[in-house]
Amino acid sequence: MFTGYICSYTADGMHGGGNGAGIARIALDPVRARLEVIRTFPGQCPTWMAIAPDGRHAYATNETTGFDGTRQGSITAYAFDGDGDPVRLNAVASGGTGPAHCSVDPTGRFVLVANYASGHLAVLPIRGDGSLGPATDVKAPPGDPGPTIAAHAPPGSFARSGHDASHAHMIGADPSGRFVLSNDLGTDRTQIWTLSEAGVLAPDDPAFIPAASAGAGPRHFAFHPNCRFLYNLYEEASELAVYAWDARHGAATLLQLATTLPNGFAGSSFASAIAVADDGRFLYTANRLHNSIAIFAVADDGRVRLLDTEWTRGDYPNHIALDPTGGVMIACNRRSDQATVFRVDRGTGGLAFTGQYVPLGSPNMAVFAGR
Repeated sequence: MFTGYICSYTADGMHGGGNGAGIARIALDPVRARLEVIRTFPGQCPTWMAIAPDGRHAYATNETTGFDGTRQGSITAYAFDGDGDPVRLNAVASGGTGPAHCSVDPTGRFVLVANYASGHLAVLPIRGDGSLGPATDVKAPPGDPGPTIAAHAPPGSFARSGHDASHAHMIGADPSGRFVLSNDLGTDRTQIWTLSEAGVLAPDDPAFIPAASAGAGPRHFAFHPNCRFLYNLYEEASELAVYAWDARHGAATLLQLATTLPNGFAGSSFASAIAVADDGRFLYTANRLHNSIAIFAVADDGRVRLLDTEWTRGDYPNHIALDPTGGVMIACNRRSDQATVFRVDRGTGGLAFTGQYVPLGSPNMAVFAGR
């Protein structure tokens, strides 16, 4: 049995309209591929959770504004009790408005925050007891907004959000821990940083990777388990970019661009999430509006081949997550207020719906303890 957590949009978030109640603790039986909600812990629009390397602490974004009399959102620190329940330690300002993503650096010393609404990045120090201190650094990445319409969008697409200003959508370290990457959907850039011992971000050289196609809108990224390849998912273009990653110099070389949608698709769709199998043989991305999971085979040279798309059985999958065995996948269908559960064929990469719909208000992401 595996313990995990599903974060949801709530009614008191800055965007309003969320139906969620907070952070749900889940239990997954990987043999039967059955998921159960154990209990839910209230929170103010906790849309993302990052678990620390020690496995005993976690940090959640509160996608809000107005924390402690400021215009900022907040990050809440938790410690897990013996049952896996998150116990609140404290909350601090997120360094900007609408924090949509956070991660913990490989040393377990800092929480890295991407504030989507204002575009700011922040570094928060982790104290000895797992609680958070005030930001050691806040950065507003440079760059002008990208084109409103993605050059490689499907015919008839109206996927045009986010190109009015800087919008930081994800931040995380590369596998070596030497570099920090951040995706800015608004400026069409993936910034590359170094992180000092004092918790200060400095631009690398080169300082950013331009979007692989104009107006593509970088959203989430992931690395291959062998650390040699970087996969960047573009929201507006519904494209997956494959890069060779130079971990010594923090540089990326574009190898391939692939659509996440089936051949002949027309209309609007927003790519949202990416997951890589732990053996590196398969990669998955989620498509909102098309409401599917794209299944890719990964070659030895890192390049991908679209095998199939699987319907999520829900609306607007904001996130997909593999369980620690790699044999079960969860899709968080935000607009249809449920998560759906799939078996993963480790040999073919294929997905098979288990028939299980898990009722949850506005689920945004899932994460498992120890992964």
